[in-house]
Amino acid sequence: MSKRCDRLWAGIDAGKGHHWVAVVDETGATVWSKKVDNDEAAILTALGEILDLADETRWAVDISGTSSALLLALLAAHGQRAVYVPGRTVNRMSGAYRGEAKTDARDAYVIAETARHRNDFTVIDVPAQLAADLALLTAHRSDLMADRVRMINRLRDVLTGIFPALERAFDYSNHKGALVLLTGHQTPAAIRRRGRARLTAWLAHRNVRGADAVAATALEAAQAQQTALPGEDVAAQIVTDLALQILALDDRLKRINRQVSETFRSHPQAEIIESLPGMGPILGAEFIVAAGDFAAYADAGHLASAAGLVPVPRDSGRRTGNMHRPKRYSRRLRRVFYMSAQTSMMRDGPNRDFYLKKRSEGCKHVQAVIALARRRASVLWALLRDGRLFTPTPPATQTA
Repeated sequence: MSKRCDRLWAGIDAGKGHHWVAVVDETGATVWSKKVDNDEAAILTALGEILDLADETRWAVDISGTSSALLLALLAAHGQRAVYVPGRTVNRMSGAYRGEAKTDARDAYVIAETARHRNDFTVIDVPAQLAADLALLTAHRSDLMADRVRMINRLRDVLTGIFPALERAFDYSNHKGALVLLTGHQTPAAIRRRGRARLTAWLAHRNVRGADAVAATALEAAQAQQTALPGEDVAAQIVTDLALQILALDDRLKRINRQVSETFRSHPQAEIIESLPGMGPILGAEFIVAAGDFAAYADAGHLASAAGLVPVPRDSGRRTGNMHRPKRYSRRLRRVFYMSAQTSMMRDGPNRDFYLKKRSEGCKHVQAVIALARRRASVLWALLRDGRLFTPTPPATQTA
């Protein structure tokens, strides 16, 4: 029987079907290395064997997502916490060890060794039920939005090939009436045959707002093109199919948006988060998922740093004061603050005033929005710390 160690480091190369776990001691020697199926019984067996080897085991994993969800949940259930080692870091560290072959076992060893040498990796918190629900809902919504963008682009491309004037006439990303039009009329000849009056009635029957204006715009585009292009009939069928899919997808997005909003508003801090101008329920849900445990941020600077809103120096030789965005940050959290800052500065108030001030100081649009996002991160952190709602005027400072 091997001697029990004081401390070990376990690196996990996570995958969908299985994980590879490598455990190293304080000298970097491998004391345990096995393939572990992504199955509760197999993970529990491996966990028991590893915990028997040392008084303390520090865990590190390269994926913090669905493929490692069961593993992380079982670790948490046994009082174990794992840190996240980004894949980019693993790739860079691989060059410091012998051999060029890339295997799961070697990757797991590098993860364990990296965690042994560094103590600055983020701890992965297994989300509570509400946060887990929001994570699933927001991820699903992001997938649907990506599908919608892809289909809109495909529709515009096909429509340009047979009816470029109609493609230019509407913004199909934001015009439901134009999509409804395409479910029945996709060619210049079809629109001219229908005529303005009957086309208006057809659109109105399908609850299109401003039916007459849509019909007039479509007819104007049809009058501008008298030539039928090759492949028109097949392309028209494809356009119809895409328009129907996009409309159906919009209905799904409305349902998922309602579900996200309802779930978000059951969070105990939802009212505080949503009180910040520009932070609606969708971005609020994204914030809860991206930020994780709020207690992990000791101050506003830590929250802003996690969002990549605090520049770091990248000096070289005689070049000093060269500030850049940090390489390690949550892109999702940065997007939340950036998008909410974009929305908030469109209306009169302190956010717009701050944005305009930065523009007057010579900042470009993106720089001004990032500066506003940085400021809003500090405001939101203070609101959550104090448990109070946002007000345009800061509360009076209380003296003892």
